[in-house]
Amino acid sequence: MYQEPHGADAAIAPPDRRARDRRPFRQQRRPEERVRILGETVDLMRPEEILLHVERCIEAGQRSIIANHNLHSLYLLPRTPGMRRLYELADVVELDSTPLIHFTRLLGLHSRPFHRCTYLDWRDQFWSMANRKGWRVLYVGGADGVATTAAERLSARYPGAAIEGLSGYFDATPGSLGNTAILAAVRDFQPNVLFVGMGMPRQELWIADNIEALPNAVILPVGAAFDYEAGVQKAAPRWMGRLGVEWLFRLFADPRRLFARYCVEPWFLIGPALGDVRAAVRRRKVEP
Repeated sequence: MYQEPHGADAAIAPPDRRARDRRPFRQQRRPEERVRILGETVDLMRPEEILLHVERCIEAGQRSIIANHNLHSLYLLPRTPGMRRLYELADVVELDSTPLIHFTRLLGLHSRPFHRCTYLDWRDQFWSMANRKGWRVLYVGGADGVATTAAERLSARYPGAAIEGLSGYFDATPGSLGNTAILAAVRDFQPNVLFVGMGMPRQELWIADNIEALPNAVILPVGAAFDYEAGVQKAAPRWMGRLGVEWLFRLFADPRRLFARYCVEPWFLIGPALGDVRAAVRRRKVEP
């Protein structure tokens, strides 16, 4: 059973984000901001645009899936039956990889550093909005006790939001008693936002397998998001993410689990990457 770490005062309220200067951003998407790299589609969106999408879907009572791609997902996708369905269902696919941002720029696509988008990039702004707007947020994932502890800590900081966590340690087989119980708990809570953090590809498969049984909510696979909120894992400084070296922080923190992901899997993407480069060269030759 997970034990909550000591020493941090989870009830300390964060600064009011509304007092900060806000960078302007477009509220309408452009066609060239949906691109294909390594054979897959991604959306070049900054964190503010992701949260605008979340807000609009909640206000309209619409179900929406926000997926994400990084080198790990691109490696897993052709090797994991059923995983592709999640991306086919997704309304938005975040680009969660600074190296891929650099690669899209190499290809001449319309990417910028601020298009790197993941939970840790927009978490503070998200929870500030959830607090002000009274959103109901449910997280499914993590070891026993982790999601509950994270929800308690977040609730202390953001009392205006209704936040709950459910363990990810259950039999996710469709029709199993454990899966049926989780789906019932999700329906009873009626979330505006459903975070699913079971790691790739389990979280993507679970969402796709159960999408018809899930309520009209914004649904996001977010990996170990609540592990960070509970203090189980330490997040890398955000400057490391912006520089594209966050993977080094994570690798040194958990080398046994992550060595293959960061040091082996990317080599399998060289073929598709070279294909993209050749296509970009041909495209530039025919452009006026």
